[in-house]
Amino acid sequence: METVSQNSAEPELTQLAANEKQLLLARLLARLAHEIRNPLSSLAIHVQLLEEDVAQAGTPLQAQTAGRFGVIRGELHRLENLMRQFLSLAAPSAVNLEPVVVSEVIRYVVELLRPEAEARGIALALDLPDALPLLTADPAQLKQALVNLVINALQAVERGGRIVIGVRPNPAAGALDLQVSDNGPGVPKDRMAAIFEPFFTTKSEGSGLGLWIVQQIASAHGGAVTVAAPDGGGAVFTLRLPLDRSVHHG
Repeated sequence: METVSQNSAEPELTQLAANEKQLLLARLLARLAHEIRNPLSSLAIHVQLLEEDVAQAGTPLQAQTAGRFGVIRGELHRLENLMRQFLSLAAPSAVNLEPVVVSEVIRYVVELLRPEAEARGIALALDLPDALPLLTADPAQLKQALVNLVINALQAVERGGRIVIGVRPNPAAGALDLQVSDNGPGVPKDRMAAIFEPFFTTKSEGSGLGLWIVQQIASAHGGAVTVAAPDGGGAVFTLRLPLDRSVHHG
């Protein structure tokens, strides 16, 4: 009997440890964001002042430094966006539930990212059934989760690749399965859990936060996100969201 009780408690202990880790990470992110944001603002101001000084010095010097100033501004902008991500993770927004037509959300995300896909030479395809039940979810967070999954696939797939975004009812789980499939290099089995950890990435692009944010959104909706490696290669990410679940606001 002791063994049974211990085993049944293990998932709860694991969840408690995960919650404590998430709380600690949120505090660290908030502190890091506030500590870095002030010097970033100061740097942006002084770069602007320096650029104005160079402009007054004459055309040749301005022409020589224009590219370098552009790089500096771009990097400062990237760091500022990263700080915003940190702050949003440290203080996640409330889940505002409403009936959502999932197919419309998927089409919106596909059209939003189609120019990026075309620029990379990657095909985006839809796999939607004729009829789907309404999903009770936060539409903004659902869009964010799908955008992150598709961007993750775009960063993994090479030119000439293909990404399929679809959804399927899952009656056994009382849920909808939103899937993003690609024919990229796939995810090694020993990294399937790690890719959802914050700041973990195997790609040269991105901050390593995209999939973790998807996981947080899924959890806030009472769902989950998983990854699988099909026999034909590539990766399949599944965002499973319950059709009928009471989610607390706040």
